[in-house]
Amino acid sequence: MRASGDKTSTREALNIRIKPQVRELIDRAAELAGKNRTNFVLDAACRAAESLLLDRTVLSVSPKAYRQFLKRLDARPRPNKRLIKTIRTRAPWD
Repeated sequence: MRASGDKTSTREALNIRIKPQVRELIDRAAELAGKNRTNFVLDAACRAAESLLLDRTVLSVSPKAYRQFLKRLDARPRPNKRLIKTIRTRAPWD
């Protein structure tokens, strides 16, 4: 959902006031992530914005489609080669 389709390369400033200890926390995390403060904060803000927008998205479907959706959710998975192989494979910690 990022605005990557923009034809222009203009940027705008976003100024925020934060306490020194918050800035230090962000700086430590940004360093561990291998990013500068701006990119770290921008990435985190974009993830939070995308998550909130997705959580607030409403999908409307017909009652019939909803019943079919619930039926598929409740159905047991059909055995297939991958599922059987996964079930039979010994866990690495066993």
